[in-house]
Amino acid sequence: MSRRRRHPAHVNHERWLVSYADFITLLFAFFVVLYSSSQVDTRKISRLSVAIQAAFQQLGALPGNSLGPPIDTASSQPMDTSRFVEKAERKQMLGRFARSNMGTEDRSRHENFDELRGQVEKALAPEIRRNEVALRIIPDGLVISLREVGFFDSGSAKIKARSQDAFARIAEVLSEHTYNVRIEGHTDNVPIHTSQFDSNWELSTARASDLLKKLVEQYKFPAERFSIAGYAEFHPIASNGTAEGRQSNRRVDIVVLSSPPAEKKPAVENGSEL
Repeated sequence: MSRRRRHPAHVNHERWLVSYADFITLLFAFFVVLYSSSQVDTRKISRLSVAIQAAFQQLGALPGNSLGPPIDTASSQPMDTSRFVEKAERKQMLGRFARSNMGTEDRSRHENFDELRGQVEKALAPEIRRNEVALRIIPDGLVISLREVGFFDSGSAKIKARSQDAFARIAEVLSEHTYNVRIEGHTDNVPIHTSQFDSNWELSTARASDLLKKLVEQYKFPAERFSIAGYAEFHPIASNGTAEGRQSNRRVDIVVLSSPPAEKKPAVENGSEL
């Protein structure tokens, strides 16, 4: 009976090819993913560009044929743009377009309002640097915030003597414009009970009233331009949990209203105008 002859064992020097092939496969897959991602980003940018162009053309901001039909950069073919213009984008564009086409009177009033803010910043520059005055814009208009630390003694409704000059500069700027003004008194949440004021309501209202009285009696402003309000501690602009916050909340805000004054209607009695 013949025996099978065995070959002598030897070391396989080509086993590294298996690992190398796996590495090359993974590297190829990695670059395929990178390439696919870059292509997606390109398409997104193209669609965004198309949407913006289509929105401006639909709003009339650009002539319909000024740039030709939008082109898909991936296929170099004209695209149907209607599906790329979302409602939110259209609404935003319409708002911007409406503002750019506001009436001459409204645009002039807006420019004057910007001019007023610049005048106030220039006139009260020293007080602003000392954090005695702060300016901010709210939907109602420009707020000139006179902080207690610079304009009132604690618990007093009378403006400090050393602050009369700053208040005179405010009055001078306001006299150059016809905006209506609302004067608001504010306090922190620390209760007050003195012989003069039983509550923060009374203190805040008294401070607003005192400034109104000065503007009308001393600086001869027409009273119909003004209104006053006392908010006590219920409209803070900072936290009442810290000393700095309470200091910011103790203030009188002169709100220069951005809306035009209401037209006066003639009084009517027995069907006839007076």
